[in-house]
Amino acid sequence: MDFAITINSNSPVPLHQQLYEELRQAILNGRLLPGGRIPSTRQLAKSLGISRTTVTQTYDQLLSEGYLETVVGSGTFVCSQLPDDLLRSAPVQSTRTTTRPPVQLSKYGVSLAQTENVPRVPEPELLINFRYGRPAFDQFPIELWRKQLSRYCCSNLEWLDYSTDILGYKPLREAIARYLSRSRAVNCDPDQVLVVNGTQQALDLIMRLFIEPGKIIALEDPGYLSARLIFETQGAKLLPITVDESGLVVEDLANHAKEQVRLVYVTPSHQFPTGAILSLPRRLELLTWSGATGAFIIEDDYDSEYRYGDRPIPALQGLDKSDSVLYIGTFSKVLFPSLRIGYLVLPKSLVSVFARAKWLSDRHLQLLEQQVLADFIEEGHLERHIRKMRAVYDKRRQVLVKAFNMNFAEKATILGEKAGIHLMVRLQTPFSDEEIMQRAERAGVGIMSAAPHYLRAYSKGEFIFGYGELTEQQLVEGIDRLAQSLNNNSY
Repeated sequence: MDFAITINSNSPVPLHQQLYEELRQAILNGRLLPGGRIPSTRQLAKSLGISRTTVTQTYDQLLSEGYLETVVGSGTFVCSQLPDDLLRSAPVQSTRTTTRPPVQLSKYGVSLAQTENVPRVPEPELLINFRYGRPAFDQFPIELWRKQLSRYCCSNLEWLDYSTDILGYKPLREAIARYLSRSRAVNCDPDQVLVVNGTQQALDLIMRLFIEPGKIIALEDPGYLSARLIFETQGAKLLPITVDESGLVVEDLANHAKEQVRLVYVTPSHQFPTGAILSLPRRLELLTWSGATGAFIIEDDYDSEYRYGDRPIPALQGLDKSDSVLYIGTFSKVLFPSLRIGYLVLPKSLVSVFARAKWLSDRHLQLLEQQVLADFIEEGHLERHIRKMRAVYDKRRQVLVKAFNMNFAEKATILGEKAGIHLMVRLQTPFSDEEIMQRAERAGVGIMSAAPHYLRAYSKGEFIFGYGELTEQQLVEGIDRLAQSLNNNSY
């Protein structure tokens, strides 16, 4: 085996002594684990380009000091039990200089290092967690997916190679274009579809190509936190726009005519986190504003598949007559999060530059998963799965709303219940948001405040409750536990 060791032939320190210090430190700091095999003297000498006699001299010294042991017929190993005094000994000074100047990060790196809302630690293990954005894994047709994977794994080796299509696997782009035309009234052909590694990559590409530091992007307030973090860390100036029960207030946006807005980010089909649906008059008003100002609209259609009762409103992109909409969608919430496949539908004039930017960022997505997903869509499995899950989530939504009504009555105001897989709830309690979350956590329940999603002042007591991954029993028990934690002084 190869082992990375630094030997300086120009150093006044003899080679056998340098090798001794390197191996000894590797043993003490855990690079070479107790009981682990090390290369033979012949192998290490060849690998380092030094005399075998030098390596033998080093090994002999380490053997005599108890760092190494030999097993006849098997080789040389790190001693399984090292003396305690060796493990506690201070590190020997290395022959290399280990100090270096302070790290100089870019403006992006500094911004990211100072951002408080980027996840840094694992979530606590809780009995019931109302985290949002996670589908019901137990309902996914895993056997069907496995068979589709096997079909391509066994039939050819094409999926092992680099992709030759800069926009993404063409049959998948064709399937996505047909699916969007049927389900969302999106107007596009396959050559306008760029397959991306989820919504985050689509937003990152848009920011890189449209925004320099200090340029203005308008966004919903409250809005999707992860999108806002991408905008902030790229140095964009953020312009918060009010959201009400009909979605983005376009009049508020129009009042900022002097701001020279480059982009506006919206979630019109299910505003995040309030759940408001952008009304048809406002959609047309927003498109008119965009056409007049030259600004582009980022339409994040993240979970439009799940609507309960109301008839779907066509996507903004489908109503657009001036090529002003950048339409983003993903399969992560419809199927499963680790399927990092999303899509960006672009005006034809922007396809080439976006494809080049995508190629520079990651070349291509895994071909195997693109092939399987293309068949999954074309053979009708995706739409059957969505119909099934719409019924499942609708029942879970009703159970969650009923649980709130029974436990909180008029002290809970529910928003955005007619779409998606989360609710936003305003709770009337004497506690701060932090204390509410702490009490819930002590009761084994995880809830998330809506506060980080606001750019401006907000009313306390607003929380986001995801229900996609929870069973009906868990939903009822979770709200029962939450109510008890807020009513019980022992918490």
